[in-house]
Amino acid sequence: MTRLDRRAHRRIASRFATRSQRCYVRNKLAGDPLYAAAAQAFATALPLPLLDVGCGMGLLGHYLDACGVLHGYLGIDHDERKIAAGLHAAGQAGNTLQLRRADVAGLADFRGHVALLDVLHYLPAARQAPLLALLAGCLVPGGRLVIRNVLRERHWRFHATVLEERLLHASGWMRRLPTHYPSAEEILAPLREAGLALRIAPLWGYTPFNSYLVVATRPA
Repeated sequence: MTRLDRRAHRRIASRFATRSQRCYVRNKLAGDPLYAAAAQAFATALPLPLLDVGCGMGLLGHYLDACGVLHGYLGIDHDERKIAAGLHAAGQAGNTLQLRRADVAGLADFRGHVALLDVLHYLPAARQAPLLALLAGCLVPGGRLVIRNVLRERHWRFHATVLEERLLHASGWMRRLPTHYPSAEEILAPLREAGLALRIAPLWGYTPFNSYLVVATRPA
């Protein structure tokens, strides 16, 4: 099972401490096609631990665990507020999920699967390819790197995404504005150079955002 129903969404949301967090989690899980797509990508891969870079409150870990496709989870993020919220929720779930405030550079010895969801565009262009190369190095044979990101394109969806990011920043939910929206080739080139097999597809769902899903696999 890689798609959860609303009862499962509510069950996950109930683990969070505040009403606003619970409302956010329910709406996010119900409206964002990311989680079911990521669950499908990992369900068809080897059973390996997952490093979730820029994990926020750890929603991906909760979702994959509920789907039965999680085999160890470490989520890292720079935002101490989101990590604190995620740790509370992880405690309600029995502490099966690990979250910490950390930088990926300190976890270069991790081996398994990696997720990088809606993170790249907050980094300067010069830092994006090195990060992708670092994460590719974390994959064991059969390991997968799953990336969701907005792509820079001449399309109304891209402009709608830029507006939404600015609104989130103005609300205080996002602490930083995006720095550089990558093109598809800027993401794929360093992964191709690292020897990974690549798949890329739009992941719009019913949203207006210019999001794409990249699944990069280390050949066995």
